[in-house]
Amino acid sequence: MKFAFFLPLLLTSFVANSVQNFNNAKTHLVKIYTANREQTTFYCGCEFSFNGKRGNVDFSQCGYTPRKNQVRAARIEWEHVMPAENFGRHLKCWRNGGRKECKKDAVFNTMEGDLHNLQPSIGEVNGDRSNFRYSQFTKTPNQYGQCQSAVDFKQRQFQPREEIRGVIARTYFYMQDKYNINLSDAQSKLMTAWDNEYPPNEWECERNKQIERIQGNDNRFITEKCTN
Repeated sequence: MKFAFFLPLLLTSFVANSVQNFNNAKTHLVKIYTANREQTTFYCGCEFSFNGKRGNVDFSQCGYTPRKNQVRAARIEWEHVMPAENFGRHLKCWRNGGRKECKKDAVFNTMEGDLHNLQPSIGEVNGDRSNFRYSQFTKTPNQYGQCQSAVDFKQRQFQPREEIRGVIARTYFYMQDKYNINLSDAQSKLMTAWDNEYPPNEWECERNKQIERIQGNDNRFITEKCTN
């Protein structure tokens, strides 16, 4: 699929006094994905569209079958590729009261609202992924119809479809580099393998540029692999 990229003036940059947080990030992301229409959900590759701020998923196009939650499956949610717990637990606020307490912390709000770490997801899959670690296992991906991602609830693992494994790796490296987040040896090895095996496609490169215009910084792990 080829993408037609165009960037309205309203996406050019954060104003000087703009606050980087999750709510503002979602507003910017809706604008990005509305302007670049031929986009798909992160974990399942389903086409979607926005009616205002509400995202709607086209199940017929991608063969998605809701596993359990039909209502949540029908909407778009913004998924933190690196879960909030992974970066939040490094902060004192998380130890004092988890995500609720960290909502009062400016550092956490900045990390939670980082556009580079957010992707559009079918709500049900976003909920099922929870804060499970990414992995590769042998489970046949049939929990969501033709969606090629799978979840192992018992082992608390999530196996993403092949097309996005490189995106995940470069996002994890970005979060590690930007916010000094520790990755385990197993995570580092897996992400290094995915980064090497799955290079950026056209949309990953373009999305990185658009986020840089808005947020003021790129993901260098994408930039260095994209041609000018």
